[in-house]
Amino acid sequence: MRLPGVVPVRLVLADDEALLRRGLKVLLEADGRVEVVAEAEDGVGLLDVTRRFRPDVALVDVQMPGMDGLTALKELLTWPDPPALAVLTTFDLDDYVATALELGAQGFLLKDAEPEALVRAVLDLAAGGAVLDPRITARLLPKLRATRLRENRQLDGLSARERQVLELLASGRPNSAIAASLGLSEATVKSYVSTVLTKLGVENRVQAALVAHRVGTW
Repeated sequence: MRLPGVVPVRLVLADDEALLRRGLKVLLEADGRVEVVAEAEDGVGLLDVTRRFRPDVALVDVQMPGMDGLTALKELLTWPDPPALAVLTTFDLDDYVATALELGAQGFLLKDAEPEALVRAVLDLAAGGAVLDPRITARLLPKLRATRLRENRQLDGLSARERQVLELLASGRPNSAIAASLGLSEATVKSYVSTVLTKLGVENRVQAALVAHRVGTW
């Protein structure tokens, strides 16, 4: 369903299960704000359709035959202006998710997420947000406490405003939503986000969100 006057987010689905791709396509497009422009059954196919269709967002399974999702993710993140990349996973793939986090994935979603949550995640990713399914966060945090994400945290060095930005960022909100919530311009929020990432010693919004969730001082 295409909503009048709405430019849908262009999405690529990469998963080796055709039935799952078909089901996700139906669920996501029913909302009217997301259009699945291409599908892929492996990493090579994902690189090909991404090159040809230039999607806004790609949802990528980590386990696929041939070139897997992590290898494709690593390659895509070297491209100029890649799509927002989110990993589709299941509960038994924590190590894959941790690797994807290190590579720089912007979202982590479970395949059994509610349709509304999937649509919201795709929209937030397209707007520049970071998406973490709470169930994945709960499983990842104990593993990540011993990683380098712990070593350079400097939460005490954040100003009150920077902490506000981090709290909103950790909830998955893109810069536009953070700006509206705090009464700031998007340019100012972008500057705050950059400063927060630097002070925390992390590389992207998802890693910053995990720091906030782990500390839980809000």
